[in-house]
Amino acid sequence: MESKFFHHALKILRDVCIGCSHCMRVCPTEALRVKDGKAILYEDRCVDCGECFRVCPVNAIIIEQDDFSKIFGYKHRVALVPAVLMGQFPEDLSPSEIYSVLLELGFTDVYEVENSVEVLVDEVNAYVSDGKHERPIISSFCPAIIRLIQVKFPSLVDNIMLLRPPLDVSAHYCKKQLMDKGIAEEEIGIFYITPCAAKIAAIKSPVGEDNSEVTGVINMDLIYNRVLRTLKQKGLETCVLPEKTSLTERSILWSLTNGEAAHVKGRCMAIDEIHNVIEFLEKIESEEITDIDFLELRACDESCAGGVLAAGNRFLTVEKLRSRAANIKAEEETLPDPSWKDIAEYKGFLSSMLAIHPVKPRSMLKLDEDMAKAMKKMERVRRIMCFLPGIDCGTCGAPSCQALAEDIVQGKAAISHCIFIQRNMEQTRKLDPDHAYRIMEKIWGKDRFTKNCNKK
Repeated sequence: MESKFFHHALKILRDVCIGCSHCMRVCPTEALRVKDGKAILYEDRCVDCGECFRVCPVNAIIIEQDDFSKIFGYKHRVALVPAVLMGQFPEDLSPSEIYSVLLELGFTDVYEVENSVEVLVDEVNAYVSDGKHERPIISSFCPAIIRLIQVKFPSLVDNIMLLRPPLDVSAHYCKKQLMDKGIAEEEIGIFYITPCAAKIAAIKSPVGEDNSEVTGVINMDLIYNRVLRTLKQKGLETCVLPEKTSLTERSILWSLTNGEAAHVKGRCMAIDEIHNVIEFLEKIESEEITDIDFLELRACDESCAGGVLAAGNRFLTVEKLRSRAANIKAEEETLPDPSWKDIAEYKGFLSSMLAIHPVKPRSMLKLDEDMAKAMKKMERVRRIMCFLPGIDCGTCGAPSCQALAEDIVQGKAAISHCIFIQRNMEQTRKLDPDHAYRIMEKIWGKDRFTKNCNKK
């Protein structure tokens, strides 16, 4: 069962926040406001895309993770590693060398997330081709996109592909494989090394499933820095190399833009960066664009290579992964057996647990649970918009005039928060200038209005 509220990996440090409004202006779902000189989050709107994290000039927005020491609570400690982790490091370091350092850090096993792609790709094509689902079918790979559809495009939730993404499939696979070796389930801890905040949120409060097989989440930037530090201190002489990587060419590229759509039959499109996705979904929702079978939508520019927790430049990461994929393809041509044959033996088991529950809408536009009250509030929003200037200046502490109008009908703001309305009210003596000044102080904080430019 889905929980009533989203878990959010993004947190605002009020003591650090300076109320600059950078985050408010870039948020794709208008989930941020400024009040009392600090940013606040409307949790029912946030999709954990991380755009606010990128632009905060004072690092007042953080991404929570599980403490690394949590892994030592388990006898068997699995690092579930995405392919983009390798793209963060210099090309002269092989995957086996990087993963050997993960063993040095305390993990007992290393599994690659995209290993399950070779099992999943046939299931995706079968899902797309059976003709029973709403078109276009939207990939379930990116959790930020799933949440975006839930809150901003609730009419499209039935288009979401009801199959688990590679992360969940691989988590089931590695746990099942270890248990088949006689290891007790309670002794197994599976820890995902994430390039983004949305995957943390998806693991902590899954959509379409009761719970996640992933025990904990560790931020990729932390792992990247620990691996580099270990390599500088010890080198590779004392490391024990794990088994050779089992990823294929297409599984390495799966998390990049067009990595998924390129292997789905039919008319498919791949769109990255959340504002581009929103623009495209608006056209899908209004039926301006039709006859598409499958959509690969990713919240980050260059998909997972552009994740907010990725340490490397996204374009260089893409280049490294494409180079790695080309080398793997050349090796595959000389091998008699597929390198992913181990997971292929579990195809029957994995296919049986691929389906997820239908995704439920959580519209951020819902003004009231009671339909009659919601309709009245919508009409009031429309009337308020007739008085607001419509220039979306943000001086009211909301990202747009529409957002301010919605806040007003929800009792979270007042029409006098608009500076243009304030001036009109002052001219007609309906608002005292001192009161108007206090309103602005309440939004932006007193410090904003008491700066001493001559202070040295």
